[in-house]
Amino acid sequence: MVRRRRSRTASAPRVAQLPWRQVELAHGPLPLVDDEGIERIHDASIRVLEDLGIELWSDEARQLMTEAGAIVDGEVVRIGRDMVEAALTTAPSSFTLTSRNPEKQLTIGGRNIAFGLVAGPPAVHDEIRGRRSSNMQDYENFIRLAHFFNAIHILGNQVAAPLELPANNRHLDTYLANLTLSDLSFHCTAIGRTRARDGIEMMAISRGLDLQEMAESPGVITVINVNSPRRFDEEMANGLMEMSTLGQAVSVTPFTLMGAMTPVTLAAGLTQQNAEALFGVVLTQLVRPGAPVVYGSFTSNVDMRSGSPAFGTPEHTKANVVSGQLARRYRLPYRSSNSSASNVVDAQAAYETQMSLWGSVLGGTNLVYHAAGWMEGGLQASYEKLVLDVEMLQNMMEFLTPLDLSDEALAFDAMERVPTGGHFFGDPHTLDRYEDAFYSPMLSDWKNHGAWEEAGSLNATQRATALWQAALEDYVEPAMPADRREALDDYVAKRKEQIGDGEP
Repeated sequence: MVRRRRSRTASAPRVAQLPWRQVELAHGPLPLVDDEGIERIHDASIRVLEDLGIELWSDEARQLMTEAGAIVDGEVVRIGRDMVEAALTTAPSSFTLTSRNPEKQLTIGGRNIAFGLVAGPPAVHDEIRGRRSSNMQDYENFIRLAHFFNAIHILGNQVAAPLELPANNRHLDTYLANLTLSDLSFHCTAIGRTRARDGIEMMAISRGLDLQEMAESPGVITVINVNSPRRFDEEMANGLMEMSTLGQAVSVTPFTLMGAMTPVTLAAGLTQQNAEALFGVVLTQLVRPGAPVVYGSFTSNVDMRSGSPAFGTPEHTKANVVSGQLARRYRLPYRSSNSSASNVVDAQAAYETQMSLWGSVLGGTNLVYHAAGWMEGGLQASYEKLVLDVEMLQNMMEFLTPLDLSDEALAFDAMERVPTGGHFFGDPHTLDRYEDAFYSPMLSDWKNHGAWEEAGSLNATQRATALWQAALEDYVEPAMPADRREALDDYVAKRKEQIGDGEP
């Protein structure tokens, strides 16, 4: 790979970062469990589906399952191995997600990796204003930062939920911000059909497409969180069906915390997660064979002393890796998360996030949710943490870059020129490459102690504050054709009038 040379001129950007690119796990994933172990988890999962079943609250979804041969007893649906295998024959192993900027389309599957912005917290924090309820101003700032930082490839669901806006129509304001303040693909809210459809329609408008064209070229994705243990509620099931009906991507992601929502062992947690995920995959393919679907994992553990969720633990990291093996066993794209339970941007936040990230990467994740900005077990979106995470993501991107073994890189001529005991600082091979020979950090400070003190003795969190402020100052809103922007505004106004004080 050829790196873009970083100019040292006075006009250089204040925030040095890597160029936009799709990330690839060229080295391949880590097999933590052997093939026999994966089959044991698979067989145990099938037993859960056949003998215990999944509670499914949607009448329409239960009807689809019944017609496909499932055993339905009230709201509990039991499906067999044959239904799972049939669904896996039609589910695609990869798909392309195209935003309003075709240059930023993402391949979800194979060895490709996409990093997503934090999604869903009810609180935000920065070192200047402290912790507060999430709101639309902060929401828009996080979208601007996601657009600015090239290591972030996709937007999550309501990055910081704007709690001051009406709950029944705030999704329209967040979709509009996603589409006007960035040119990235985004996560649709799929609590019911209409919120999902609004996101699909608005992405279609921004791309100048109709819904049929969007179905052939997906542009948005959603996450369907199974209410573990073994329950699909009506709104989630209906949101899944709407997305799949219109050909958009669905990540079926059980939220399984070992010791609370699954049995306490990792083997049992993975088995239950797998059964719930496969059930959702089957439903997508019953709705629309070939609909893009992602195998989602969000398995971690609780603190058995307090019951609080824990993230970035060894168990969470193992779950990220083994879940990737399961996804590959089914030839499905894979989603995991980058998370931490820390309440502040400190060493705990860094090492827990690093554990989550390594588990995701070594697990062969195609879509890393919450990759930038997640704090406090998902209850807080942090400006400083976003910058810290982008630095970690860029480090990971460079680590994943294949090793150059060309004659020029092996540099025999340089070794021949420099005598034993000499140095390579002044050699032409060094002088030609010194500007971009190594990764240049955005946040890390490599000054010696004296120079660091003279510069103000700032720690990484304090430097991150300056970086996100600079990023917001340098942010440039991406252009959009005036007619499409007008059509989006009209759509939002019309839908808000239709919704009124009722449900969307």
